[in-house]
Amino acid sequence: MISHKKIYLSPPHMSGDEMKMIEEAFATNWIAPLGPHVDAFEQETADFLGVGAALALASGTAALHLAGELLGVGRGDRVLCSSLTFAATIAPFYHKGAECVFIDSEPGSWNMSPQALEAALEDCARSGKTPKAVIIVNLYGQSCDMDPILTLCNRHGVPVIEDAAESLGARYKGRQTGSFGKFSVLSYNGNKIITTSGGGMLLSDDGEAIARARFLSTQARDPALWYQHTTLGWNYRLSNVLAGIGRGQMRHIHQRVEARRRIFARYAEELGGIEGVEFMPEPHWSVSNRWLTVLTLRESPIFVLERLAGLDIETRPVWKPMHLQPVFENCLYYPHGAEQDVSADLFRRGLCLPSGSGMTEEEQTRVIEGIKEALAAARGKTKS
Repeated sequence: MISHKKIYLSPPHMSGDEMKMIEEAFATNWIAPLGPHVDAFEQETADFLGVGAALALASGTAALHLAGELLGVGRGDRVLCSSLTFAATIAPFYHKGAECVFIDSEPGSWNMSPQALEAALEDCARSGKTPKAVIIVNLYGQSCDMDPILTLCNRHGVPVIEDAAESLGARYKGRQTGSFGKFSVLSYNGNKIITTSGGGMLLSDDGEAIARARFLSTQARDPALWYQHTTLGWNYRLSNVLAGIGRGQMRHIHQRVEARRRIFARYAEELGGIEGVEFMPEPHWSVSNRWLTVLTLRESPIFVLERLAGLDIETRPVWKPMHLQPVFENCLYYPHGAEQDVSADLFRRGLCLPSGSGMTEEEQTRVIEGIKEALAAARGKTKS
């Protein structure tokens, strides 16, 4: 029996530059939290995205939490959020006691539906309860349709938090994602296109707000000779060693995006002609980083997932929408249409494929052949 190395969904991809940065941190003894790599990582990321200020943090979730703090989100306040996302997007606001309202996707991008968002904002206006924030998510590396969403939010006076955790390197009408929100958030989790093993970034053009977040994220220690606190904060900063890894990774962001787009293109070429197989669309205004290649199937994606798991190939269902999660069963939800729940349909039919930027052609061939075999089995056909 031939033994294959397991193919993971999106493993870290190291270039070698990361180790140089780590060695520099050790050589200069900057291994504790903060240091020159942190400062440089923040500035380089802000420059890459074209925003005024950035704050390196321990996780994307910490960045979301601080964004909520800066916007004054508290118990009973209403926040609107994309439903088709990972729970981390909304968790900080749920823990704050906010009223969570979920917005469906649109079929053309799989991201927040401006149509559903408009209905939600109009209902909020009629009830006299203006949301404290709209949290939009750039799903699987693809931008939301920013123009109509920002127009709606500006009309109703609601700030936008842009969850760009999955979309670093993607663009909307030529502009980098992560630069559109009042506050924007990146993640450097181990499976992201750029990783620090764990970490995140809060970004904004509001330098004073980022300075306030910097204070809160370092335990809110007052500028005194002793440890003095007029308020309490959190221990959220990224370490200098991990920031060095991020700097080494960011030197290759364009190549990482190109590699994942090539992987998507081959999947689409090899599998796109199969009846019942459709890939996540890319609207004309978007250039996705294709963090994950995602498709929908006529057959059960769980059947295909299990067949591929038997071949040591990791796949994953599409995110289970927040409005279908037991913890949010009593929350309001606005579908794309009266009888069109787009995100629920994508969850039922969607499957994420291995998409790591270090993936070899041989590994991708294994995945493609495995999918074809699984679909043939699902359709009751025999392999020729």
